[in-house]
Amino acid sequence: MSHVLNKRRVEELERTCREHGLPVTVQRRIVFEAIIDHEDHPTADQIYDQIKTRVPDISRTTVYRVLDTLVRLGLITKICHPGSAARFDPKIRQHYHLVCLSCERIIDVEEPRLNRVPVPDVRGHGFQINDYHVHFRGTCADCLRKQKTKPRASRSVGRPKAGQKKMSLKNPKDKKRRSP
Repeated sequence: MSHVLNKRRVEELERTCREHGLPVTVQRRIVFEAIIDHEDHPTADQIYDQIKTRVPDISRTTVYRVLDTLVRLGLITKICHPGSAARFDPKIRQHYHLVCLSCERIIDVEEPRLNRVPVPDVRGHGFQINDYHVHFRGTCADCLRKQKTKPRASRSVGRPKAGQKKMSLKNPKDKKRRSP
């Protein structure tokens, strides 16, 4: 992200904190600056690892709390998908994600047609929809490339597992018949 854009985002942090009666602490500023530099949707632990060298006294718990506050303030979004740690996204405008099921990488995708997805009528459930997220799950280019270059594992022949029939490698027509 460019220096000018980062400066605007930090000013947005300051303004939003003031509007909500929150102090702009060193910890909030450092965590926010760390995340707006990312395009790879870091976890809280990745943000903590990144900033602990600059601020050795900061705790992991503080990073988690600051990230939750930034989400509540609408300055970043939290991305959750099954089987993975929560990740954080500095892009707050509507966009979508490609989620790799192999390496858990998340890739942003802009697709204006998805902005017109009709929101279902859920009034009968007593539910109010505020937002929606679309995640396309599959395999990223790097993992596909790795899968193509990975040699296939040879099948080992061994004892059958419980309940399995023993497989014979001989041709059944070659069996000699026993005479009665």
